[in-house]
Amino acid sequence: MKLTHDIMDKYGDVLLWALRTARKGRFRKRDVVLVNYHLDALPLAEILHKKLLHMRFHPILRLRPTSRMEFTFFDMADPRQLEFQTPGQAELNEGLNGAIYLFAPDSLTHLSSVDPLKVGKAAVAVKPFRDILDRRDEKGLFGWTLCMVPTPALAEHASISMGRYSQEVIRACFLDHDDPVNRWEQTYKDIGEIKKWLNSLQIKLLHLESETVDLRIRPGTKRKWVGLSGHNIPSFEIFVSPDWRGTEGVYFSNQPSFRSGNRVENIKLIFKKGRAVQIEAEKGEEFAVKQSSMDKGAARVGEFSLTDKRFSRINRFMANTLYDENYGGRYGNSHVALGSSYSDTFDGDRSKLTAQMKKELGFNESAFHWDLVNIEKKTVTAHLVSGERKVIYENGVFTV
Repeated sequence: MKLTHDIMDKYGDVLLWALRTARKGRFRKRDVVLVNYHLDALPLAEILHKKLLHMRFHPILRLRPTSRMEFTFFDMADPRQLEFQTPGQAELNEGLNGAIYLFAPDSLTHLSSVDPLKVGKAAVAVKPFRDILDRRDEKGLFGWTLCMVPTPALAEHASISMGRYSQEVIRACFLDHDDPVNRWEQTYKDIGEIKKWLNSLQIKLLHLESETVDLRIRPGTKRKWVGLSGHNIPSFEIFVSPDWRGTEGVYFSNQPSFRSGNRVENIKLIFKKGRAVQIEAEKGEEFAVKQSSMDKGAARVGEFSLTDKRFSRINRFMANTLYDENYGGRYGNSHVALGSSYSDTFDGDRSKLTAQMKKELGFNESAFHWDLVNIEKKTVTAHLVSGERKVIYENGVFTV
């Protein structure tokens, strides 16, 4: 099955639903919306451009660098070039009301020979621009969503044909339905009921156990579980950004991960006093260790997530974090993210959440965010403030 024009048109409708859902404030005519896309996503970008104009928005189109451009940059750039900040980027971000990111990479391994510290330096340099959008998001002035468009590179690393890969994307995003937006709205309601249940529990500590994992995570105060907020399509996970200081134990990611042109397999993290003090991997260990030293917060946990297999139609490795972190399969998945936390898990008025408050509450700060997925059979036990213990997730489903 291919992404025909009709299917891409449905995809555009789903992304616009997601964008509206993601923004806490209402969109209005003449709002400015960025469409940021890889070259292989051009047909979908064209469809979105037309739809945004029809809605009387002001679309801004930005083409992302090719893999060859990225490699050339990191291969040749000197320190000043790595840390260069694009003139006008801050002003642009201050004026954006929305953004749709279309990922369609033409390579997944082109940066494998590049020093990860150089990649990290460039990421730190653009963090102030991301912070602007985060602040606008917190105030309800900005919303964003992202998706993935199939490419031969993705299909190759997922070890399936391009046709099969496209079919998996269509199925995962409900694009095989006559009205996929309606299906997403129903899923939004269903996941909302689970979030409501989780947020009614006064959880002091979470204990995640599987064959290879024995991890304790402290959600922290002033937290809420969030999920299917519109920020990602597809999205089935329910997550919290915990108090990083309360992470102890062993976590193991048995789902391969592609990051910055590197493939990492079977990564093991040992946490003590909130930090990953030991990192091992069967493949890509040196890269993983360097990534975790990108900045002070890169070795701390910024997110803990669970996916209920009853919602997700993703049941195979897709060589793309957006899909792999939403894996349903036989036992659902959990993932832990090293690096930055999400302020939308703050249980309060985000517009009043200052940097000092984030620090005091244990929200992690970093230019880095890396989701590491475990798809084993697992149990998650909540230790409640009352002293009671309650299994909240087992065999791939929430126990609500």
